[in-house]
Amino acid sequence: MLRRPLRTVLATVAALLALFAAPLPASSAVPAPSAPSASSGAPSASAAATGTFRNPLNTGPDPFVTHWQGAYYLTSTQGDSIRMWRSTSLGTLLTADPVTVWTDTDPSRNQHIWAPEFYRFGDRWYLYYTADDGTDEHHRLYVLESERDDPRGPYHFKAKLAPPNHANDFAIDAGVLQHNGKLYLAYSGINQYQHNGLNIAPMSNPYTVSGDAVAINAAGGCPEVREGPEFLYRNGRTWMTYSACDTGKPDYQVWMMSLPQTADPLVAGNWTQHPGPVFSRADERGVFGPGHHAFFRSPDGTEDWIVYHAKTTSANTYSDRTTRAQKFTWKSDGSPDFGRPQAIGATQNLPSGDPGTGNYWINDDGRSSGPGTVTYGGTWNSGTGCAAQCFWGDDHWSDRAGATATFSFTGSRIALLSVRDTGNGYAALSIDGGPETRLDFYGDPRRGEALQYLSPKLPPGNHTLRVRVTGEHAPQSGAAFVSVDRAEVYP
Repeated sequence: MLRRPLRTVLATVAALLALFAAPLPASSAVPAPSAPSASSGAPSASAAATGTFRNPLNTGPDPFVTHWQGAYYLTSTQGDSIRMWRSTSLGTLLTADPVTVWTDTDPSRNQHIWAPEFYRFGDRWYLYYTADDGTDEHHRLYVLESERDDPRGPYHFKAKLAPPNHANDFAIDAGVLQHNGKLYLAYSGINQYQHNGLNIAPMSNPYTVSGDAVAINAAGGCPEVREGPEFLYRNGRTWMTYSACDTGKPDYQVWMMSLPQTADPLVAGNWTQHPGPVFSRADERGVFGPGHHAFFRSPDGTEDWIVYHAKTTSANTYSDRTTRAQKFTWKSDGSPDFGRPQAIGATQNLPSGDPGTGNYWINDDGRSSGPGTVTYGGTWNSGTGCAAQCFWGDDHWSDRAGATATFSFTGSRIALLSVRDTGNGYAALSIDGGPETRLDFYGDPRRGEALQYLSPKLPPGNHTLRVRVTGEHAPQSGAAFVSVDRAEVYP
């Protein structure tokens, strides 16, 4: 089915930082319009570093975020285990060290572990996920229980979640609906509408399904999946959002239904369909396939935020899906207004109450929102051929062995983001003149603002990152180009 090829490759997501690429050479680059304006998601050259952030937050897909007791906790699909990232600021989630909160030795459920979500009931956390034995059709839903009041566990296996009428059926993407003091399991699985269709079943507690699932005939603008159900509770209604279409396609998008607070969610006719997608691709911002999302509140509880995955390429591919977040508001009719997805490098204000970190960016042309610069040695090309796939719509690239780009920055860590492409080769990166790390900037399909490199933690202060073009490339690549686009600096 449509989800199988998407997820089976995700066991390698943890190795994402080892895969790299760069832009097409100038001769093959497609001419592009001028750099996007601030209204289309581009950052302002004068944007203050403190109090702002830029996506991505994580290199994995299917994100879930909660803010609890002064910190953000994030999970995403990793494939072979469940990992969790913790940070006191949204701006530093990308640099947080993950904790592995679950692996499994049971061969019936220790592979293709997808879409973890975690909720607090009482003084325990319950972590919902899907896994199989290596065969996609054997995906089932499971729940873990924490041994203490901590999102990071430790956890123990609690139960398999299977409605009686779908006890042995394919099921993925568990979400918990809390409605009128009762719990319900919402998930994507077999029903009369789709192989991956929306289903809702009653629960007697956070780990027990207590009745048959009801199928929901949700619209989606395409014949494929209805998956990843999530819930908002506001203005007298429960809002169920979900993703539709194949997540490998650029048209993967978010749709919505709603239910009066007094209505029974197990009566399919009580759900009202919202016409059309509520969150979808923004080609001019280089955002494709936004979906598989979740919601969280700002630290002070005054703002609503959506976290989701999206791509910077319009190609039909399951790679390049990275975690992003942005604030959303509410319309006068009481429904959520998600707006349009921001460009991946758009500078946004941190959630209200977020203490901030002082992150800042350095563009390839030398502009910076903090104390950072970049200088070049040897022969480099520059231009706007990468358009919306690049930060500020421009980048530098070279295939000349020995050409260098040196970022000078003040902080304790630096990340390099740029374009991967089929004409890219190897670069050698070094910090403060130390030993070089050899990295491959190749990528297929072409994609922009990919995380190429994240430095180790450094003593706070002044440092340099040098990128040296080697002039070499792997056999599958057609050339040896290396791209320089955006650096993100952390205090």
